Amino acid sequence: MGVSSLDPVAQKPPGTSTSDRFKEKASRKWKEQSIRGLLFLSALVSVATTIGIVLILSKETFGFFQHVSLAEFLFGTKWTPLLEPRHFGVLPLLCGTFLIVIGASLLAIPVGLTSAIYLSEYAPDKTRRTLKPILEVLAGIPTVVYGYFALSFITPLLSKVLPATQVFNALSASIVVGIMILPMVASLCDDALRAVPDSLRSGAYALGATHFEVSTRVVVPSALSGVVASFVLAISRAIGETMAVTLAAGATPKLTLNPLESIQTMTAYIVQVSLGDTPAGTVEYQTIFAVGALLFAITLGANLIAHMVLKRFREVYE
Repeated sequence: MGVSSLDPVAQKPPGTSTSDRFKEKASRKWKEQSIRGLLFLSALVSVATTIGIVLILSKETFGFFQHVSLAEFLFGTKWTPLLEPRHFGVLPLLCGTFLIVIGASLLAIPVGLTSAIYLSEYAPDKTRRTLKPILEVLAGIPTVVYGYFALSFITPLLSKVLPATQVFNALSASIVVGIMILPMVASLCDDALRAVPDSLRSGAYALGATHFEVSTRVVVPSALSGVVASFVLAISRAIGETMAVTLAAGATPKLTLNPLESIQTMTAYIVQVSLGDTPAGTVEYQTIFAVGALLFAITLGANLIAHMVLKRFREVYE
């Protein structure tokens, strides 16, 4: 008689034993646990780094506020911590930072979004494959190059149009920072728009919508989460930009809304003090941590506001 095909002994592959199968299963389980542990450690490193930054900022900032009142820091209109008489009002740095951020956003956000709409909805595939890499090349240029570009090209050009333009000015820095963050806005918005299902476009066309209406009233609202995320990342990049702003806008902490004058941002001041001329442990040295803590709070607040706006828009379109 032949061996039954249902016999488990007959179904075993040759050379395979029960102990071998258990070893293989244990090895697979060990590999899965190792990968899971490695991923957990990677996430833990990110969390630990954030906690470490917050703790260091909090410690040094607390030491700073032992000598300077919070009201003087937040509402003072003079910032001269390195000169006599010393003043610790951060409003000039805050005003300079927001001048740069607003100017750069006015350039990068509309141009980046319209560029993304063109690349996603209007451009042929060949044109898109050509333009997008060229656009993203801007993201790879060092920031110090942007700073010298502002000094050698943008500022002289502005001086011909606006003779009151100073050598170091906020407008030139805003333009160059706007050019820097433009690829981020355009690329991320393009990816978000292309992720919208084609069924939504087809449904809108079936209802008689034009190409422009489909792009602006269907595709953009559907990709709102990615669009808002690109705006937040771009604004955060503009807030934290250092070298280009330092070279183009100067180092004059001035409370002014005139973009043609020299200003100083919070990041530029941190660079100035971090050069090593200020002794560690002094109040002057601790100002960089106080400014850094304020910068951290502003960025966190921008992310929270963006999350609230995004949640509100989701409720409207759902």
